[in-house]
Amino acid sequence: MSIWRYPDNPIIEPGDIEPSREDLNVIGVFNAGVTRFADEVILLLRVAEQPVNTRPDIVLTAVYDATKNETVTIEFSKNDPTIEFSDPRLIITPHETYLTSISHLRLARSKDGINFTIDQAPTFAPTNDYESFGIEDPRISLIGDTYYINYVAVSPAGVATCLASTRDFLSFERHGVIFCPDNKDVVIFPEKISNMYFALHRPNSPLFKRNDIWLAESPDLKFWGNHRYLMRPRKGQWDEVKIGASAVPFRIEQGWLEIYHGVDQNNRYCLGAVLLDSNEPWKILARSSKPVFEPEADYECEGFFGNVVFSCGLLYEDNKLKIYYGAADTAICYTELLLDDVLDSLNIPV
Repeated sequence: MSIWRYPDNPIIEPGDIEPSREDLNVIGVFNAGVTRFADEVILLLRVAEQPVNTRPDIVLTAVYDATKNETVTIEFSKNDPTIEFSDPRLIITPHETYLTSISHLRLARSKDGINFTIDQAPTFAPTNDYESFGIEDPRISLIGDTYYINYVAVSPAGVATCLASTRDFLSFERHGVIFCPDNKDVVIFPEKISNMYFALHRPNSPLFKRNDIWLAESPDLKFWGNHRYLMRPRKGQWDEVKIGASAVPFRIEQGWLEIYHGVDQNNRYCLGAVLLDSNEPWKILARSSKPVFEPEADYECEGFFGNVVFSCGLLYEDNKLKIYYGAADTAICYTELLLDDVLDSLNIPV
């Protein structure tokens, strides 16, 4: 497969982002929603921050306190044997699990799709109890003249998916939770099918340890039902532990093409593809037997959480998939794949 990585990747790094407060450090910018607006490429970046910490014996994290309407700092002792710090993303105590960072969403704009001007302040920040651990991983679906943005809200109540919308990327309306915990990796199809809206989503089953992709439909984008199981991880393959939708599906002659992510036993995140029927998207026509894109470059293999390529958005233009992706949960990078190569890699699903 012909894969072209931008030679000067990453295109956006943590040092390019102004912290939202003086007492916070930006540790990652990744997993951006992508669209075109007017003559610009728009990225809605996930920006992860941690409190400034000068003490080697403690770990600090930040949490949004809705009762105070502000973000507060919480301290954990590294010498406490009851607290688990092995995953750099998590702080696991006997009574609660915390994230090691808190994320917000921030706009970036570009004329050429490579050199971005980044807003100095957050576009979306936590505002309620459902978002107390941060908001993450936006996807942008243009339907008519409205851009619908679904994003992940994290809190002690679980991992939910919320919806917002805009027509100008200046003012935004929030519509609340559309998929209750634990559910993430939601992508909304950019047009109606048989007079209904459709979305892929990834419910989590702790009891049976399932992380499968499902399909739902809605008359209004707010209330979702008629849920259907779509696809599961495959034992012994690159996506054997969990899967989830990545970029918003786009229509081609053969059907709907969805770029999704898969995780293996070593927590290695890769991208694959699945082709869905144009009129009955619950029908899988073909699926990747191997990744179409996987972590190979140093900046993809090493970072805050290494061996990760993860996309929340792409532009399908000129028979190319122009993919903006998070590398190692640290930075934003850019790559291009040829549509014909992706289609050639697909096999009938098993």
